[in-house]
Amino acid sequence: MNIDYAIAVGGGTVIDIAKYSSFMSNIPFISVPTVASHDGIASSRASLLGSNKKHSFEAHSPIAVIGDVETIAKAPKRFSISGSADLLSNLTAVMDWKLSNRITGEHISQYAVALSEMTAKTVIEKADIIEKDRVEGTYIVLKGLITSSMAMCIAGSSRPASGAEHMISHMIDENTNSSALHGEQCGLASIITMYLHGGDWLLIKQTLDKLNAPLSFEKLGISKDEFMKCIINAQDIRKDRFSILSGGISEKAAENALSITELE
Repeated sequence: MNIDYAIAVGGGTVIDIAKYSSFMSNIPFISVPTVASHDGIASSRASLLGSNKKHSFEAHSPIAVIGDVETIAKAPKRFSISGSADLLSNLTAVMDWKLSNRITGEHISQYAVALSEMTAKTVIEKADIIEKDRVEGTYIVLKGLITSSMAMCIAGSSRPASGAEHMISHMIDENTNSSALHGEQCGLASIITMYLHGGDWLLIKQTLDKLNAPLSFEKLGISKDEFMKCIINAQDIRKDRFSILSGGISEKAAENALSITELE
């Protein structure tokens, strides 16, 4: 069978499968997202489930992204809120990358950093529009997700959009029965990682509140004990990726972070 290209129409799972399959088959693919829930719609990585856990694989970015804003805007509002929270978490992902550059000498792309930070700052500035205007808000989120994907392509890794907050999210996926979306988990986790970085965690929390995103571990469908364990053990997800959690975090420190940020 001769196949010239693949077209993925759907959400993140569908797009990731087509992205990886087309990469392995050495053919291009076109991404047609029907929801704007995370930045995998145009990135060069594929997150696939195997052995009851998700694994990240090398893939290639689409040759085109066809996103009909009015169609995507008809999806449940929760999806665009998740996408917004995922973009917001870029702030702490970039902070981890910068920290690694200072501590380990890891190469950093200032252009990728600028794009990643720009998408997060746009969410902060446009949070009210995203929450209130379904079509315009979807356009803002979709454009941000594609831009965030571009930052990862430039970097040659997920570094501009994935740090300790994503490790916490992946730990939640693997060890709890959370019913939350990826972006919802990353947004909440970024409040904790921003606090640990000594940054403006309150700004992230206030923005998530404007978006009506989950602001407690209970709303993720997990217990305090589960959330604590996910924070403490998150670095095990990617021991090779230096982050604010690389030095380890004690149970007392994690509980203190939850208490100060009032997520408990």
